[in-house]
Amino acid sequence: MSKELEVNVSRRQFVVLASAAAAACCTGCQQDGGGAALLVPHDADAGPASAVPADRVDDRFRNQGFFLVRRGDRVVALSSICTHQNCTIDAMPDRSFTCKCHGSRFDPTGHVVTGPATRDLPVFATSTDAAGRLIVHVGTPG
Repeated sequence: MSKELEVNVSRRQFVVLASAAAAACCTGCQQDGGGAALLVPHDADAGPASAVPADRVDDRFRNQGFFLVRRGDRVVALSSICTHQNCTIDAMPDRSFTCKCHGSRFDPTGHVVTGPATRDLPVFATSTDAAGRLIVHVGTPG
């Protein structure tokens, strides 16, 4: 006599579990621009928005999947994962972005300048918590 176990999982829970399983299987993945990066949806505390500099890309959260860019009074969270083959990209001194894996380049707003990437860098949703800290919803379109 066998008993079946029924488990109800939300779409978000499924995506998180599937991403975690894929990450566990990916022994060659790196977060240093040398290989594919897996983006697991999560919320990241980026500290006070006032700490984001106006004159450069804030790359402190690159390995968590995003860069912070100040646009006037607003702070934008851009993906740090190339849309071509999921390599971690680098911020350049002119505020543009480049992928060492295959040469894609993105302008300071995340738009593709040079391929092989054909899609712009995603902008992630952000919010501010009760303490005034910037929360980046990595993996959630903004």
